[in-house]
Amino acid sequence: MQSNEVTGLEYAVPSYPYFSGMAAQNEISPHQMNKYTNLLYNLQISPQLHELSPLYPSCFSNNSTSDEADEQQLSIINERKQRRMISNRESARRSRMRKQRHLDELWSQVVWLRNENHQLIDKLNNVTESHDRVLQENVQLKEEATGLRQMITDMQLRSPYEAYLGDEPPN
Repeated sequence: MQSNEVTGLEYAVPSYPYFSGMAAQNEISPHQMNKYTNLLYNLQISPQLHELSPLYPSCFSNNSTSDEADEQQLSIINERKQRRMISNRESARRSRMRKQRHLDELWSQVVWLRNENHQLIDKLNNVTESHDRVLQENVQLKEEATGLRQMITDMQLRSPYEAYLGDEPPN
């Protein structure tokens, strides 16, 4: 150890009464000085940590309350994760139920629309058949009307008096 280090230690030592007498008298061997230097280093760091501990209790505290606080924090985090996981599962279950309900409604609508389509096709077929019958009847009536007009025309051409069968001829 160099002499300036020992001198530096002498300045640091007075804050700790146990070492102040020995260091001031220079009665310590280099081996003892090295041993006390390490001990002194540990003692000097400890008060600094205690000064910082109120600012950062979870980082610098080495007692059981720190472990308990860490465990409690982990417990809270795990509990939140668990609640979030349960919430997500429930949300997914509700989403699947909504999807299934929507799918069921769509299938119901498909069945209803197919039924409606068949009914409309049946009505269309009935109307088409009725239309065809009406067209055929209309053609027959037109033929009858044409035939009757022809008969009337033929009767009028033969003789105006022959067509009239009454006692008196028309005027």
